[in-house]
Amino acid sequence: MGNSDGPEWRIETAPVDYPAAVAAMETRVAAIRAGTARELVWLLEHPALYTAGTSARDADLLDAGGLPVYRTGRGGQLTWHGPGQRVVYVMLDLARRGPDLRRYVRGLEGWTIAALARLGVAGERRDGRVGIWVARGDGREDKIAAIGVRVRHWVSYHGIAINVAPDLRQYAGIVPCGIADARYGVTSLASLGVPAGMAALDDALQATFAAAFAATPATAA
Repeated sequence: MGNSDGPEWRIETAPVDYPAAVAAMETRVAAIRAGTARELVWLLEHPALYTAGTSARDADLLDAGGLPVYRTGRGGQLTWHGPGQRVVYVMLDLARRGPDLRRYVRGLEGWTIAALARLGVAGERRDGRVGIWVARGDGREDKIAAIGVRVRHWVSYHGIAINVAPDLRQYAGIVPCGIADARYGVTSLASLGVPAGMAALDDALQATFAAAFAATPATAA
């Protein structure tokens, strides 16, 4: 997958431990920065665990239930990762594509929305609530994708977590992304009645990537 002008695409067939994934990302980010490796979009699943971003509050960890909790350098608060969730780690050279963090996050959001649309899901942004949301009626909205990023020397890493068919009950151990309002929950493709699996989501992500992240000169406004 991928070509010489775009990022390498890598899909893991077995769960990847979180510390190993972070170490691999940091190594790749350094290589991209040094010009010795291509950009990378890394698609994987983690074993069940919680991660706490740089804005995480201890009070939002309600009951880990024996799952490991990892403090991590990505932005955001507490979230769950595990089987049935597609994690998308995005390592792009933003110095080349345009060093604008806000635009990059908008690109991640737009990419996720476009990929979900190919699967028949209307994902939406919400001011003040990071991630991609699905309106459920009667004022209720559920998050289907979480976003948390880090940038080092204008190379991005971490990225997106999209719920395909996970055990949503494991979100009960935390206040997801610090949002405790009962109107806002968590959903998945399976919970929405969408039969698409990981492979279909991966294809949709690849098909919509280029439009979301068209390379722009570093001098662009």
